[in-house]
Amino acid sequence: MSARDDAGYVHGTAPVEQDRLARLNDLLNARSLDALALEGGERVLDLGAGLGQMARGMLARGASRVVGIERSTAQIERARALVERDRPGWPDAFDLRAGDSLSPPLAADEWGTFDVAHARFLLEHVTDPLAVVRIMARAVRPGGRIVVEDDDHAVLRLWPEPPGFARVWAAYEQTYVQLGCDPWVGRRLVALLHEAGARNVRNRWLWFGGCADGGGEFEALAVNLAEILRGAGDAIRAAGGLDRALFDGVLAELERWRAHPDATIWYAASWAEGVRE
Repeated sequence: MSARDDAGYVHGTAPVEQDRLARLNDLLNARSLDALALEGGERVLDLGAGLGQMARGMLARGASRVVGIERSTAQIERARALVERDRPGWPDAFDLRAGDSLSPPLAADEWGTFDVAHARFLLEHVTDPLAVVRIMARAVRPGGRIVVEDDDHAVLRLWPEPPGFARVWAAYEQTYVQLGCDPWVGRRLVALLHEAGARNVRNRWLWFGGCADGGGEFEALAVNLAEILRGAGDAIRAAGGLDRALFDGVLAELERWRAHPDATIWYAASWAEGVRE
């Protein structure tokens, strides 16, 4: 089954969702790139490349070539438009290909040659994440790095918690479950690397939180959270058996929460690295 059929991306790829992802990438990429810690000269395979911002960041941090695989033609078109806007004449080292992560369009002589295989926020959207990690392990050379970063949605905490939010968030998690996906896959990353035959090297949290009076990223993260729920509203209401009035009421409570001086988001993404023996 292709990743397009196998994936459960509840958010869709409409322009408003692409805009949300672009803003989110702007917030998250620097610390993900810091964790990746490229040394320079690496050939990288980036599965689920999305809008290509992370791939471009890898090149800016010293990668010699990045092959990005993305199933959504809408996101590929947007990625290319972003490159033309921000970096006209971007070199051929940025190679974005249409395809799925369970059968990436790589030439026979490319398998087993990459220094790094990377996937971020992809495994939560496939029904067989182990198959994807095994492909990543097959794509890198012996001694090559396999880096995975993903969500464990149960980690999210808001304070003070808006009334009804926990029920809506639980329903959001169930939208993944109903699609056969795992909204808590982040806690499994080390196990997936081990099962794929990699030697585990390290795991860590990447912090993506903030507080209202602390300024910085809080407002952008809070807006992103509301947009996630609003954009997936139909699926969330169906998964949780929620009526429209209750759901809209929680969104209104979330807006009021943003103005609270103690409003706080506690969240971290799971990050793990293995090496092909």
